[in-house]
Amino acid sequence: MRALEARRTLGLDGAVAFTSLARVVSIAGSTVTVLLIVRFLSPVEQGYYYTLLSLVALQMVFELGFSFVVQQLAAHECVHLELHEDGSVSGDPAAHARLASALQLSVRWYSVAAVAMGMILAPLGAFFFARHTGHAAAQVAWQGPWLLAIAASMTGLWCQPFYSFLDGCGQVRAVAALRLRQAVIGMALAWTAMLLHHGLYSPALVIAGQVGAGLFFLAARRRLLTRLLGHPARGASIRWSHEVWPFQWRIAVSWMCSYFTIQVFIPILFTLRGPVEAGQMGMSLSITGYMASLAMPWITTKATPFGQLIAQREFRGLDRLFLRALGRALAVFAIIALAADALAALLTVVAPGLAARMVSPQLFAALVLAAGAGCVVQCLATLLRSFKREPFLVQSMVVVSLTLLLAVFTAPRWGNAGVTFGYLAVSAGIGLPSALTIFARARRRYLSMGSLAVSGGEAA
Repeated sequence: MRALEARRTLGLDGAVAFTSLARVVSIAGSTVTVLLIVRFLSPVEQGYYYTLLSLVALQMVFELGFSFVVQQLAAHECVHLELHEDGSVSGDPAAHARLASALQLSVRWYSVAAVAMGMILAPLGAFFFARHTGHAAAQVAWQGPWLLAIAASMTGLWCQPFYSFLDGCGQVRAVAALRLRQAVIGMALAWTAMLLHHGLYSPALVIAGQVGAGLFFLAARRRLLTRLLGHPARGASIRWSHEVWPFQWRIAVSWMCSYFTIQVFIPILFTLRGPVEAGQMGMSLSITGYMASLAMPWITTKATPFGQLIAQREFRGLDRLFLRALGRALAVFAIIALAADALAALLTVVAPGLAARMVSPQLFAALVLAAGAGCVVQCLATLLRSFKREPFLVQSMVVVSLTLLLAVFTAPRWGNAGVTFGYLAVSAGIGLPSALTIFARARRRYLSMGSLAVSGGEAA
């Protein structure tokens, strides 16, 4: 009984539990990976490792934020439908047609995006590494790991709309359980590559493991997916130019800004300061990124319920659900942040070799604060994007522009220190206050809509 009460207090439903456990497995696995990197990769190879990861993350540029759009399209339509275990769908015929149209549209989009990513990123990454290979890095064999990472990423990108669609259809817990299996398989393959002295293949094998688990997951749901892919949408089909594109291009720009705000630090440092400092920043950013990912499940697993409550115009319930989830997410992040800062300081004493592969404890604490500011912004954005709108477009563009300008200006002279404090100044000093202002204005608007809905119901 006490365990149930504790789970209820913490908001640990099945989806949150599976997602959080997947993140814990990823973090524990990444911790082992960090130790293996120190053991099996040189500082120069470490720089290549994290630069390769940051370049592969460019896939979000080709995704253009469509995964969240697909999720919300499905969530808004599934309110009027019932999905059965045999793959059949019952309910409003128009909603059925629109649901099928959303899946068909997303598959077409991601098929084109996956091919475009391979054709552009493969030569772009090869050119980048070849151009910046200095004397110390001349013996680093990056070609095979890079091409395999691109091939795995193309397949993973093609699978992405199916996960988002099923999540939006209410299979939040099942998708969260899939993420756990993907984390376990991906980490096991990454460690195998390290132990076999092929550590630069680890990023590619992580993605390949995730793809393999994902394909088995989709095969088990093939009846629903194939029926929807073949269902005629006719006149009820979703009009991409009117219903999707106005939302998608805005969220796409915001998502690309998220990449350039953080991941681009590593290629900049690789170019201007060399692979060693790039590796230090890469390892430190990966840790702070995992800290935020541990807190976000309390919000991300509610994206589908957010969309459903909006479709039902239950704005008061939406607000209560979000504020409760936000409080839990921030509490989790605060606890993890304090522990991580203490551990970073302790490493300089008990494991100086490992500490030397990261930025200093002072810079790490600044990165943690910046990650905390970014975590709050992500939480707010998840709620407001569930309205199928993107209110953070201008804010994201301002934040990324200032961050990049400061990084390019400070990196040549101050290296990791300049990049870190520039990132913190923009994230906490500009990004967070502006996001809170946008949220406060939007909250007043949707709460007033909720009051009108209640008044109308009472009058009826």
